[in-house]
Amino acid sequence: MVAKIPKGKVATYGSVAEAAGFPGNARRVAWALRDTDGRLPWFRVLGAGGKILLPKDAGAEQRLRLQAEGVEFRGGRVYMQKHEFRFRKRR
Repeated sequence: MVAKIPKGKVATYGSVAEAAGFPGNARRVAWALRDTDGRLPWFRVLGAGGKILLPKDAGAEQRLRLQAEGVEFRGGRVYMQKHEFRFRKRR
């Protein structure tokens, strides 16, 4: 699911979990992204409301990568109305 998020867009851990068929398992998404070795665009996944949840340097790197893709921030959070990616509903 994370690989489907296009450049300049973001999704929340919760929406990724739901799209993958695991609603309510946002933490599972976070754990899975830890082990990707950069093969997935991990930086496009955020906490609820567009908040960066990664600590210190990792959070700063995430913000820089998103800004390099043109993602805008408002009040310390991603401007979700403009940049949120909506997954297609599963059938």
